[in-house]
Amino acid sequence: MRVEDFLSGSASRFADKVALVDGARRSTYAQVDQLVNRFANLLRSRGLSRGERVVVYCDNSLEAVVAIFGTLRAGGVFSPVNPTTKVDKLAFILNNCRAAVIVTQYKLLDVVREAMAHSPTVKTCVVTDAGEIDGGENIVSMPTAMPAATTTVPCEPGIDIDLAMVIYTSGSTGFPKGVMMTHQNIVHAANSITTYLGNTPDDIILCVLPISFDYGLYQVLMTFRIGMTLILEKSFTFPQVVLKKLTDEKVTGFPVVPTIAAILLQLQNIKPGMFPHLRYITNTAAALPPAHIQRLCELFPNTKIFSMYGLTECKRCTYLSPDQLKNRAGSVGKAIPNSEAWVVNEQDQRCKAGEVGELVIRGGHVMKGYWENPEATDRVLKPGPLPWEKVLYTGDLFRTDEEGYLYFVGRKDDIIKTRGEKVAPKEVENVLYMLDGIKEAAVIGVPDVILGAAIKAVVVLASGAKLSDKEIIRHCAGHLEDFMVPRVVEFRTELPKTASGKIRRSEVQAEAMRAVGMNV
Repeated sequence: MRVEDFLSGSASRFADKVALVDGARRSTYAQVDQLVNRFANLLRSRGLSRGERVVVYCDNSLEAVVAIFGTLRAGGVFSPVNPTTKVDKLAFILNNCRAAVIVTQYKLLDVVREAMAHSPTVKTCVVTDAGEIDGGENIVSMPTAMPAATTTVPCEPGIDIDLAMVIYTSGSTGFPKGVMMTHQNIVHAANSITTYLGNTPDDIILCVLPISFDYGLYQVLMTFRIGMTLILEKSFTFPQVVLKKLTDEKVTGFPVVPTIAAILLQLQNIKPGMFPHLRYITNTAAALPPAHIQRLCELFPNTKIFSMYGLTECKRCTYLSPDQLKNRAGSVGKAIPNSEAWVVNEQDQRCKAGEVGELVIRGGHVMKGYWENPEATDRVLKPGPLPWEKVLYTGDLFRTDEEGYLYFVGRKDDIIKTRGEKVAPKEVENVLYMLDGIKEAAVIGVPDVILGAAIKAVVVLASGAKLSDKEIIRHCAGHLEDFMVPRVVEFRTELPKTASGKIRRSEVQAEAMRAVGMNV
């Protein structure tokens, strides 16, 4: 099975059923299937070859979903990119994966044009929401070009071991790494997750997460795999609107990250029993504090709460069965169905209960590696129990209890998770150093009830320089995605360093944690 078969299978079984709700637009499976065929043939007519990459640089929308499935049906590989990504990083991604096509919105076209000027492999830009565009032969309007494309299913898109997706995740160097997922990888993950969630075609999922984020993306993939209905929202910016959707659409599944959960818990108008149709809430990206889990259970007494853990390199690793929440609120559970998870020490021996070590994941959902980055791949994909396989060393520290339930302890590297997104401190520091007057900088994460971790910049100014925290934050906002912008700036006269002069970011981090009463 290939990923685009999710859609064709549901379209054959539920042709007239609503597949996707995007604002006022309600599209059936048959309608989405036809749009996907048109888009696939549009890509073929523009010269897209099997295995070539298509970057999808859009807000949540029907068109973004059509672009993803249309790319696959044309035999291509899609790469979802957050629409707040700035020019330099977008150009890096386009060049790194040698993208042939980029799909975007009119409001982002200036950013795309600038990135394309530095990306010679991009042959076509498809704009999702504009009519006639004076952009030359390489810029195509989806509303204009799609009606002329045939609805015939393209022939021979490929087989299930082909690459389906390259999704970029921040690396410790500050340069994004392209996680390679085959059709088999995605099918395995989608099947496993929908199994433990107990999804059926009767489910209605509300997604406020960006589909450029794999947690949001999989809401689309799993919906089409089962034949559910997806309510696609741009964001959680207006919580009351989202709450109304939960009621009006009789939503049964609501995926959240800790940021959203914290906001929900602060809303005064949520009362127990308000959402009788809501069957489950899922959480991943970072662990929910036990106090938040308890409060969610009180506010949603008839809703199952799934606490989960995952990372881009294998999508999902573990989940905690809702019936274990009361006894193991701090746990992220056990391995997802048809996979294995264990903890090893520095000698690569399996840890005993209570011992802290690195989490290892085995299963068909483990990535094939980082795109054209064998060194980084070899650091995380290592020989497994069987001679021909590789397993994933997550870089995250865990322990287990006597019954094998897993508990997250910390991260081996210094990647910060904020709002469910990964941030490489080095990338933010690089931007800080672009600002005249910054002599030294260390970027860390500090505990935040809403964000999980807030980005903090600790800086030393050059002699005679005068910069305010607002000026520094404004500079970062002009060069970074919104979730990467520091919320707090601290000024110091010096930063701790090693004997060789390297800034000790870990020491700055430890000082910050001690300042809020956390022992490290």
